[in-house]
Amino acid sequence: MKRILAAFAAVATLLAVSTPAMADMALANSKNCMACHAIEKKLVGPSYKDIATKYAGQADAVDKLSGKVIKGGAGAWGPVPMPANPQVSDADAKKLVAWILAGSK
Repeated sequence: MKRILAAFAAVATLLAVSTPAMADMALANSKNCMACHAIEKKLVGPSYKDIATKYAGQADAVDKLSGKVIKGGAGAWGPVPMPANPQVSDADAKKLVAWILAGSK
């Protein structure tokens, strides 16, 4: 019985860990982020891995980057500007940025 409970606990832990990541990937897809970004390689915009590296350890990164998601930006990654995404709510932008900065896992 203890083994069965331990197995259920392990499965529950895996689901708790993997579900938020899948939800954030789904959010990134639903907001068309993946049209210009990829997790590990540059497309039109930088990879999420490169973004996480560049902003690692910056306390204001979530607020700064979520603002760029919504309002757009230019110059931080070269000549191609990031268009504004006013359809993305502040809460969704912060969730996406937190996911990116955590390694997009």
